[in-house]
Amino acid sequence: MLNEINGGVCAPQGFTAGAVRCGVKASSPKDDTAIILSSVPCAAAAVYTKNRVKAAPLHVTREHLADGTARAIVANSGNANACAPDGMENARREAAAAAKLLGLAESDMVVASTGVIGQRLNIECIEENLHNICLSENGSDAAENAIMTTDTKPKTAAFEFTAGGKSCKIGGICKGSGMIHPNMGTMLAFITTDCAVSSALLHETLLAVVRRSFNRVSVDGDTSTNDMCVVLANGLAGNAEITEKGADWEALKEALETVCISLAKQIAADGEGASRMLTCTVCGAKDEDTAETLAKSVCSSSLLKAAMFGADANWGRVLCAMGYSGAEFDPEAVDVEFLSERGRIPVCQAGRALAFSEEKAKEILLSDSVEILIDVHEGSGEAVAWGCDLTYEYVKINGDYRT
Repeated sequence: MLNEINGGVCAPQGFTAGAVRCGVKASSPKDDTAIILSSVPCAAAAVYTKNRVKAAPLHVTREHLADGTARAIVANSGNANACAPDGMENARREAAAAAKLLGLAESDMVVASTGVIGQRLNIECIEENLHNICLSENGSDAAENAIMTTDTKPKTAAFEFTAGGKSCKIGGICKGSGMIHPNMGTMLAFITTDCAVSSALLHETLLAVVRRSFNRVSVDGDTSTNDMCVVLANGLAGNAEITEKGADWEALKEALETVCISLAKQIAADGEGASRMLTCTVCGAKDEDTAETLAKSVCSSSLLKAAMFGADANWGRVLCAMGYSGAEFDPEAVDVEFLSERGRIPVCQAGRALAFSEEKAKEILLSDSVEILIDVHEGSGEAVAWGCDLTYEYVKINGDYRT
């Protein structure tokens, strides 16, 4: 049984966090560098962007997590340190600066960056100012705010669950608003737990969970260079280490999936310039893979997103996106409905138009959160994907993002 709690990454035992303004982006007055620290060594696992162009911090973090362990995370906003001069050197220097401050080995550090691509990271300002950071058991919100870029809302989640008869906690923070597309997006997600689990099983579990959470979000169709999801498990809850699948593993998996889905939905709701969140549920597919492909294609469609911005019940764009997804289905068996807190309206049955009230449909689609329900009537496969509408504000934000 899961109970929602407060505290973010500091909810589990033994974790502290904090943030400081180092001046990575000189024009920004906000804190720009965060640290998350465990009081003891952790089993660690990570998933990275599938973009072939990867930022230097991802390569360094991969090296450091080769042994499946870590103690802390250092992350900056304001500069992605991707395709940048001295990228690898500066990623290592950032890890080293944090490690020195914390009294750890450099290999104990996860390092992450987010912000503008192609510009040299001002590593000197991090080295000079990182010591001013204050870590505390109440520091999750500060760390979350420090990693935000175009985000308008902080994104956090935490839950309590039971494993091995012990009360365990899991919490996470993330950032992500634009450059979000399946196979991760410009997002950094940091998750902590005091549950004891082997690094090998933690990695396997994270891969499965990311597929059903972060990999099902699309804001704009762009997959970033910097995406990373990291989990640290320090075992301080006192449960017997989970090394194989069973009841305790199921409890951990459910908790991790719940955190990741919560964070993924928060990303979708805070898409750059978005005025409403979209949830696409496909059921009746021949298997989950087919349902996932269809749902992701619909949530990724720029035309569908634009229609949702205009509260236009243009269900033809739903079928169009399904049709080019690459998934096999019978177009003449598809039913489509739109749903929100303002009501529910069927718009397509067996691949053909239904008579419906355009006024009622518009009212439903003007809600802050809209669901697109699709039944392909071919099996029991089901999947959910999340996204947002495409607005004028998205273009404005990205038209002058760098300058």
